[in-house]
Amino acid sequence: MTDLPRNSAPPVYRTATDPKLGLLIPLVVACALFMENLDSTIIATSIPQIAQSLGESPLHLNLAVTSYLLSLAVFIPISGWVADRFGARNVFCSAIVMFTVGSALCGLSTSLAMLIATRILQGLGGAMMTPVGRLILLRSFPKEALVQAMTYVTIPALIGPTMGPLVGGFLTTYVSWRWIFYINIPIGLVGITLALRYIDDTKMPAPPRFDFTGFAICGVALASMELVLESAGRQMVPLWGEVALGTLAIGGMVLYRRHAHRTPNPAVDLKIFRFRSFSLSVLAGGVCRMGLSAVPFLLPLQLQLGFGMTAMQSGAITFVSSLGAILMKSASPPILRRFGFRNLLIGNGLLVGVLITGMAAFTAATPHVLLYAYLLLFGFMRSVQFTCLNTLGYADIPPDMMSRGTSVSSVGQQLSMSFGVAIGATLLGLLLGDGGTVTASEFRTVYPLVAILPTVGSLFFFRLLPTDGMQVSGYRPRAESQAKLASAKPAASSNAPAP
Repeated sequence: MTDLPRNSAPPVYRTATDPKLGLLIPLVVACALFMENLDSTIIATSIPQIAQSLGESPLHLNLAVTSYLLSLAVFIPISGWVADRFGARNVFCSAIVMFTVGSALCGLSTSLAMLIATRILQGLGGAMMTPVGRLILLRSFPKEALVQAMTYVTIPALIGPTMGPLVGGFLTTYVSWRWIFYINIPIGLVGITLALRYIDDTKMPAPPRFDFTGFAICGVALASMELVLESAGRQMVPLWGEVALGTLAIGGMVLYRRHAHRTPNPAVDLKIFRFRSFSLSVLAGGVCRMGLSAVPFLLPLQLQLGFGMTAMQSGAITFVSSLGAILMKSASPPILRRFGFRNLLIGNGLLVGVLITGMAAFTAATPHVLLYAYLLLFGFMRSVQFTCLNTLGYADIPPDMMSRGTSVSSVGQQLSMSFGVAIGATLLGLLLGDGGTVTASEFRTVYPLVAILPTVGSLFFFRLLPTDGMQVSGYRPRAESQAKLASAKPAASSNAPAP
C-alpha cells in the first residue's frame, strides 16, 4: 500500500497563544451549525400552515424538505476544495451570507416553486458552512485540544433538531410560519461578524484542479439515493420511478468508484478510507447515526399523535435531551481519556441501543418526571457517541488531507442523518398501511427496530485498536493490552483496514 503524504513541519495554532480563541472559534462555528440543524427540523411543525398560506396540498410541501436535504448532500463534496482555493474564512462567511439570504427569501415566498428554489439556496449555504466550519476547527486546534473544541460544536448540532419542533410550533402558532426562517437572520449576522474578526483565512499553497466530472457523477448518485429513501416513506414517485432512481444511484456509485481510482484528485477522495479510524467513524458511525437521528423525528410524533400532547408540551419534553448534551460538554474529555475510543464507542453504542428500545415502553400515563430523567440520560449518551465519532474521524489524518476528510465525513453524516429520518418514516408507514392514523401502538415496534442500527454499528468498532486516536483521547491502554497490541502492530501500523 502506498504511504499517504504527511507534512514534515508541525503547524502553528493561534489558539495555543491566545486562549480566548479556544472558545470564540468554536462559538463562531457553532452559530452556523445551530442555524443549519435548527432549520432541518423546524419546518416540519409548520407544513400545514405553509401549505394553506401558499394554496398547496400539505403533501406537496415534502418537496420543501427534500430539496434542502438534496442540496446539502450534493454540494458538500465541493466545499473542501473551495475552502482550499479561496480561503476557509472567505468561504465560511460567504456560506453564512448565502444561508441567511436564503432564509429571508424563504420567509418571503409566495409560491411553492419559490420556496423550493430558496430552500435549495439555503442548502447550498449549509453545505459549505458545516464542513468548512469543521475544517476551521481542525486548522485552529492541536490534536490534544480537539476533543474539547468538538464538544462545544456538537452541542448546537444536538440542540438544533431538538428545539426545532418547539420553536416551530411556537412561532407558527403565535406569530407566523415565516418567522421560522426569519429567526436565522440575527444568528447569521452574529456569525459573520465573529468570523471576520477571529478566524484566520487559511489557504492551501496550491490546491489541485477540481474534479467536476466526479462531482457531477457523485451528485447524481447521492441525489438519487436520497430521493429513493425519501419516497419510500412519503410515496413521492411511483414504484417504477423508485426502481429507476435506485438503479441510477447504484450505477452512479459504481461508476464513481472507478472514476475516483483513475483520477489524481477526485471530488470525493476514497483513498481517505485507507485510515482505519476514519473509515470506521464514517461507515460504522453512519449506521449508528441513522438510529440516533431517527429518534428526534419519532419522539415528537409519539408524544403528539400517540399521547395527544400539544406541540408545545412535546417540545418541552424533547428539549430535555439537549440538556443531557450540555452536561456531556465537560464530562466527555475525562470519559474518553478513561476508556478510549474503542471501549467507549462499543459500550456506549450498545447502551444507546438499549435506551432507544426502552422508549417503546413510554405510555400516555408515564410520569413526566420519568420522561425527563430518561431523555436526559439518552441525550447525554447520544452526545457522547456523536462527539467520539466526530473526533475519531480526524484523529489520525495528516494535516494535508484534512479538507478531503472533512468533505467525505460531512457527506456521510448528512446522508446518515437523513437516512435515519427516512427509515423512521418508512417503518411507521409500513405499519400503518394506506390511510392509517398514527397511534401509540406503532412506536412499540418502531423503536426496537430503530435500535438495531446503533447496536449493530457499535459492533464494528471491535476493529479499532486500543491505541487508535490515543493522541487525541489521551487514553493509555493497560499493560496486558499493550502486550497484545505489540503482536498485532506490524499488520496495523498504517491505521488502515485491509484492502
